[in-house]
Amino acid sequence: MLALRTALGRCLAGPARPGAACSPFIQTARCYARPVRRKRKEIPSHLDDLPPTMIRKDYANVPIIDSVDDVVKRLLSLEMASQKEKMKIKIQQLVEKVRRSPSDNGSFEVQVAILTAKIRTYEEHLQRHPKDKSNRRRMLMAIDRRRKLLAYLRRSRYDIFENTCKQLNIEYIPPPEYTRRITKRWLVKKAFCLKVFQEVQKLKAPERLKQRRERQERARAAREEAARCEGTPV
Repeated sequence: MLALRTALGRCLAGPARPGAACSPFIQTARCYARPVRRKRKEIPSHLDDLPPTMIRKDYANVPIIDSVDDVVKRLLSLEMASQKEKMKIKIQQLVEKVRRSPSDNGSFEVQVAILTAKIRTYEEHLQRHPKDKSNRRRMLMAIDRRRKLLAYLRRSRYDIFENTCKQLNIEYIPPPEYTRRITKRWLVKKAFCLKVFQEVQKLKAPERLKQRRERQERARAAREEAARCEGTPV
């Protein structure tokens, strides 16, 4: 077995002389032993619309930022920024769309904008790492918190709710008016009620058939009486 492995390793390593040709079997074995690299699927991000030349949030208001070298500007731009720094810019853009005033940092609309940016980031992360249960839990908590805020805005100030959903591109689906927890007892009770209803319908079927035939007989007698009256001369 060891000799077979050694011979196979020499064959895959190549010919002893540089000019010697390899057999087709060796070429096939080399291609088979080559590792297969899977192409990574490109996932679109909600941060792609940020221009790479934009200066980071921490350095945007520095007075001498316009007089620095192009290399320094590139180092301070979003092209070299991390995911966290890009998220700050994205949250600021979403907040600017829905805030009531320049000093508004905690209204319901601003909270919805911040949660929306976080939820979209979690969704992109879970597309790449679907087994990350911790971030999935955080995303579900953020979705539940945003749903409660939107429900409150929908009840109290519908115009602001409608504008927030439009600006942030949120499709709000209201919860059902009546929800009931499905239990085993409720399922058994429902099945029993359906069975009783069907048995009652079977018992009432002969009586309903008799009433239908009586109505048909009365209608036929009325039509014959009307035809007889029309044919009798006055």
